[in-house]
Amino acid sequence: MLVAVLATFPVAPMQAQEAQMVSARDVKATSSLYVNNRAPLRPNVFVKLPLGSVKARGWVGEMLRRESVGLAGRLGEISDWLDKKGNAWLEPGGSHGWEEVPYWLRGYHALACQLDNKELLREAHFWIDAILGSAQADGYFGPVNENKDGRRELWANMLALQILQDYYEHTADERVLPVMTAYCKWELAYPDEKFLRDYWENSRGGDNLLSVIWLYNRTGDEFLLDLMRKIHRCTANWMQESTLPNWHNVNVAECFREPATYSLLPGEEKALASAYNNYSLIRRIYGQVPGGMFGSDENCRQGYIDPRQGTETCGFVEQMLSDEILMAQTGDMMWADNLEDVAFNSLPASMTEDLKALRYLTCPNMVQSDSRNHHPGVDNRGPFFSMNPFSSRCCQHNHAMGWPYYAQNLVLASADGGAALLTYSDCQATLKVRGGKTVVIDEQTRYPFSEDVLLTLGGLGKKGTATFPLYLRIPRWAGDAHVQVNGQRGDCEVTAGLLRISRAWQDGDRVRLHLPMRLSLRRWSLNKNSVSVDYGPLTMSLLIRERRERADSRQTAIGDSHRQEGADASQWPTTEIYAASPWNYALVPCVGSMRVERTAWPQDNYPFALDSVPLRVKALGAQVPTWGQDSTGLCQVLPDASAPRGEVEDIVLVPMGAARLRISAFPPCEERGACASGGGR
Repeated sequence: MLVAVLATFPVAPMQAQEAQMVSARDVKATSSLYVNNRAPLRPNVFVKLPLGSVKARGWVGEMLRRESVGLAGRLGEISDWLDKKGNAWLEPGGSHGWEEVPYWLRGYHALACQLDNKELLREAHFWIDAILGSAQADGYFGPVNENKDGRRELWANMLALQILQDYYEHTADERVLPVMTAYCKWELAYPDEKFLRDYWENSRGGDNLLSVIWLYNRTGDEFLLDLMRKIHRCTANWMQESTLPNWHNVNVAECFREPATYSLLPGEEKALASAYNNYSLIRRIYGQVPGGMFGSDENCRQGYIDPRQGTETCGFVEQMLSDEILMAQTGDMMWADNLEDVAFNSLPASMTEDLKALRYLTCPNMVQSDSRNHHPGVDNRGPFFSMNPFSSRCCQHNHAMGWPYYAQNLVLASADGGAALLTYSDCQATLKVRGGKTVVIDEQTRYPFSEDVLLTLGGLGKKGTATFPLYLRIPRWAGDAHVQVNGQRGDCEVTAGLLRISRAWQDGDRVRLHLPMRLSLRRWSLNKNSVSVDYGPLTMSLLIRERRERADSRQTAIGDSHRQEGADASQWPTTEIYAASPWNYALVPCVGSMRVERTAWPQDNYPFALDSVPLRVKALGAQVPTWGQDSTGLCQVLPDASAPRGEVEDIVLVPMGAARLRISAFPPCEERGACASGGGR
C-alpha cells in the first residue's frame, strides 16, 4: 500500500487544497450520485459513467471513426451470421447468429453511443428491441439452444445481458429491468446439474456474475445474492492455487473477473487473491513476452512459450475489459498499467490501418502475416495469420468492443463523489460530483506519444465552484512525474500509484500532468534471457519493411466465417504482409546507445501506421544468420546465446502497435557495442 504524503499547492487565496498519494482503501464510498454496489456488497472504488458520458477525441476518437466505417460498423452488411433472414434472435428456431449477434452488438452499440451516430443507433436499437421482445413467459429470453440432454446453452445470454445494461444506462428504457429480473429468476430455478455446464458458459460465469450485481444494485432483490452464489458454485473453479481449469486464451483473459467479482460478497473477500494469483500464474508460465499478454495461440501448450506464440484478437479485447472491470472494483493501478500495455502495444497491430480486416492471432515476434497453415509452431491449423475480414467468427464480431469500451473508461466517477482518470487520452467527459453539481473535464493530450496531459474544468458557470477529489493515476514507469494546478507546482512527492487532489474547483481551473518517458529494458528470463525495449508505456519493435499483397477473402477465410449473400468480395480483401528487410537481429541491450527521435504528428490523427508513426528509436543490433523461418514461414524460436552474431549496425525501432510485422523480444547481443552513459530519452 502506498504511504499517504500530504502536501499543499501554493494557490490563490481561498483556494486551499491538498494533494496526496493514496491507496484504494482511502477512497471511501460516500456518494450516491452514481449507482455503486448496494449493501451488503463491497462497493467499487471507481464507477463507470453511463454510456456516452465520455466523448473520445484525438487518436482514440479516430479509432472509433475508422471502426464505424470499417469492419465493425459494416459487419451487418457482410457477415452471414448477422443476416436478418432466419436469424435466431429474430425468428424462433432461427438457424444462425446465436453467439455472433451479441458478440458484435455489444461493441457496435457502445460505438454508436460514443459517436452519437444516429444511423448506428437505429440499427443497434433494432437488435436490442429483438432481444427484449424474445422474453418468454417463464423468464427465459433469446434463442433456445439445447444440447442432446436438454441443457440450455447460456453463454450468448451473458453477452446479451451486458448489452441490456449499457442500453439501460443510455436510455433508461423501462423494459430492461423486468426482462433481466425474470431471466435471473429463471436461472435461479434452473437445476444446478444443468446450469453452466457447457464449456464456454462454464468458463465465463464471471460475466453472468457482473450482470447479476448490476441488476441487484438497481432493484435490491435479495434473491440475486443467492443467484451469485449459485453461479460461483456452478462455474469453473478459477480459484485453484497452481493451475487453471482450462488454458484457452480468451477464457483466461476473462477469468480474473469471476473470483474478483465474487469477492464483493461479504465473507468472500479472500476470493480476490485468486484473481491476482491467476494473473501471476499465466504470466509466469506463458507470459514471458512483451505486449501485456501471454503466448497461448488458441490454447496454451506446455513447452510453447516463445514470443512467436500469439493471442487471439478476442483475447486482447477481453483482457482489456477485465482490466477495466478490476481497476474499478479494486482501485489497483496494476490493472490500469496492464490495460495500457495491451491497448497501446498489442491491439492496434492486430488490424489493418483502415480497421476493415484483422488477424485471428497476433504474436510479439512475427515476420510473415499470410494465409498459410503455421501449425505445429502455433496451435491453430489454418489461415490464422493473415489480415482477413473473415478472420474467424468470434474475433470478427467481438473485436468491435475494444476501442469503445476503452474510450468509455477514460474518465470514471470515484466512490466518494469525485472524478478519476486512470488512463489518458484526448477526450471530454461530463459527470456529477459532490453536491450534485455537473462538471465538464476537457482533456488534451497525445499520450502515449506525449508526456503531458492538460485538464481544463468547466460547466460550473462563472462564479460556480464544486469541491471534490480528482484522482490521477501515476504509471509505474513514470519517474519524476509532477503536477501543476493553475501553473503552480506543489511539494507533494508524486510516485507511482494514485494521486488525489482535493479543492474547490472553478471554471477554467487547469491541471497539467507531466509523465516523463524514458527508455528502459525488460528481461524475459524464461525466454532465453531475451530483451524488450520500452519507452514509457510503449514497447518498441524492430522496423521491418513490408511487402503487401491482396488476396481473395473468399479463398482465404477461416472455415467458420461465412460471407453474406450479395457482399462485394472486392471491397473486403485479405491483406498478406511479407518482410522486405532483414528481421533476424539481436539487440545490444544498452539504453545509453539508444536515441529517441520524434517526427510530426500524422495529419490523419492515426499514429499506428508504419510510414507516419510519430516516434522512433535508434539502437544497435547485429544479425543472427542462423535465425530464420521454418518450413511454414513462421519465425524460428529465439536463438541461443551461443548462436553467432554478425557485425553491430544501426537499427530502428518503432512502437509495437504500429508494427504489423515485428520482432519485439530480441535475443541479446551482450558483448557487442560500447554502452555509453546517459541517453535514454
